[in-house]
Amino acid sequence: MSTTVDAELLARAREIRSGGTDASLVEEALQALLRNHRDAELDEAYARAYSETPVEAPDEWGDLTTFLDAATRR
Repeated sequence: MSTTVDAELLARAREIRSGGTDASLVEEALQALLRNHRDAELDEAYARAYSETPVEAPDEWGDLTTFLDAATRR
């Protein structure tokens, strides 16, 4: 890979991640990018699921409000 990178950005990254090669620095940055993207996908999936079926919605186990009421009475 051959690319131009902001010199200040590269210098700051090298300070934080000293001792490695630029290649390992880029690889670590790409892994972090993919991890962040996957985390965002999971967050979106949870948000979508909760918007489609709110926590308060009753299911085969009952409903959260009744459960919490019963739990606080003990």
